[in-house]
Amino acid sequence: MELGLYSFAENTPDPLSGGHLQSPAERLRDLIEEIELADQLGLAFYGLGEHHRPDYVASSPVTILAAAAARTKSIRLSTAVTVLSSEDPVRVYQQFSTLDLISNGRAEIMAGRGSFIESFPLFGLDLDDYDDLFEEKLEMLLELRKGGKVTWAGSKHTNAIPGIAVYPEPVQKPLPLWIAVGGTPNSVVRAAYYGLPLMIAIIGGRPRQFMPLVDLYRQTGAKVGHDASLMKVGISGHGFIAEDSQDARDVAFPAHNATMSRIGAERGWPPGTRAQFDASTTSEGAYYMGSPQEVIDKILLQHEWFKHDRFGLQLSVGTLPHAKIMKAIELYGTVVKPAIDKALGA
Repeated sequence: MELGLYSFAENTPDPLSGGHLQSPAERLRDLIEEIELADQLGLAFYGLGEHHRPDYVASSPVTILAAAAARTKSIRLSTAVTVLSSEDPVRVYQQFSTLDLISNGRAEIMAGRGSFIESFPLFGLDLDDYDDLFEEKLEMLLELRKGGKVTWAGSKHTNAIPGIAVYPEPVQKPLPLWIAVGGTPNSVVRAAYYGLPLMIAIIGGRPRQFMPLVDLYRQTGAKVGHDASLMKVGISGHGFIAEDSQDARDVAFPAHNATMSRIGAERGWPPGTRAQFDASTTSEGAYYMGSPQEVIDKILLQHEWFKHDRFGLQLSVGTLPHAKIMKAIELYGTVVKPAIDKALGA
């Protein structure tokens, strides 16, 4: 199994540092250091989410990943996610092809509809077109990914391309493209129909309940004739690692709860509680918060359920001290990864 990290490049007041709020430049410097350490420890990938809100600093993830590419050697550089609905597929292809050249073949696109809607009014899009935008732009991106001269008839939300090659050409042909979903069956079926790898974000509830979605994905892919070896599944979720399990939870809770409660208030959810948080850190819960061994056990338990190929850990949902994040990455790379590799015969 490939183990990696992902981040939304959050920039919120740090409860453990007296509510200190970094400048965007400081947050990005820390982020690049985190990616660099993940590379040095042999982690497989780093994903960076696109957001257009004041509490995140990655409205242009490919720019940040290009900076990281210059300071890393082997880690794959992905988004988590590219909000394809509000992007121009031609520019997406060009940006990731350029990242692929800079990184010598380490770029990946992870496309999704996104968990926030700020990009729709920002780019003059109608939320009533939410599904159609993604579907049409995904089809166009898949056509662009084939390379060579592109003939695209156009659609309601995309412009026609009359047999024109799009440059630059990437190192990887085709560029790797994952579809990220939050649990919607239609999104799972779409990924299976196109034979694209699937990343499922599990950020609450009981992960075991997602097993039918994984089965749906694999069964649909088989029905439409895709090679089973191409039908890769990834699982991602929130977590934090420290030497001591109680310390991990105590460190992570204040920032995590503040962030989730703030987002929840926007969506009509009640504020979170410590009891709810702790319940989600148990073996059957969604969060990977604890000692290295607890995280190892949870990853392996879920592998029994999903037989997934990739696992992505989001270490900081709200801002935590940089030193603690770096220590968590160290434990992930030096303790968790070797144990998973050994257990799964990597």
